[in-house]
Amino acid sequence: MDRKILLSVLTGALLAFIGLWMLLSAFPDQRAGLRLYPWEVARTPSGQVQVFGLTLGESTLADLRALLGEDGKLNLFAETAPDAPDTDFAVEAYFDNILLSNLKADWVASLAVQQDRLSGMYDRGLRASKLASGSRKVKLDPDDAEALSEAPIRSLTYLPWKSLRPEDIVGRFGEPRQRITEERGVVHWLYPEQGLDIARDPDGGVVIQYLNPADFERALAPLDTETHS
Repeated sequence: MDRKILLSVLTGALLAFIGLWMLLSAFPDQRAGLRLYPWEVARTPSGQVQVFGLTLGESTLADLRALLGEDGKLNLFAETAPDAPDTDFAVEAYFDNILLSNLKADWVASLAVQQDRLSGMYDRGLRASKLASGSRKVKLDPDDAEALSEAPIRSLTYLPWKSLRPEDIVGRFGEPRQRITEERGVVHWLYPEQGLDIARDPDGGVVIQYLNPADFERALAPLDTETHS
């Protein structure tokens, strides 16, 4: 390549980089100064769980989007049990590869939406696919997806990228009230006072779920009853 052409290309690339840097400096990441950690859990006087500056049952999907700086991916799930005549619907927002307070994790928010409303969204869905579990995943109509931005967050699941040792969990969250072990080896560290269920697999992979009291009790029902102190 001619030296003049090469120099022109390099100069253009440098100017573009400087321009991008100035643009990012003018609009800094609003999350950069936040210090919100998964072990900082509180309860409102009425018992609702508060974490990451959000209140379960009150804060909306729009609030979560503002916190994470991402829109996330919305999906509607439909499941019909063999012995149940009705279909159970659930809608979730998934956020992957989020860096907040120098911790990288994926996030899943379950939204509190009435079943009859979700049934209508299911009928208007654009595409459905069947999952290995037998449930169906539906891509929402854009108008329905937009309307869900004001739906309250029912529960929040935090999936850290980093594996955790038992001593790491105790060091940050304290001793659990109870441990329940599933047949496949996953141990649930249960903190009812915080509405917190930490599921750890044998390799150290962790799923942290935040639930209000009523949902916390329902989440315990299907777990294996073998306990460890």
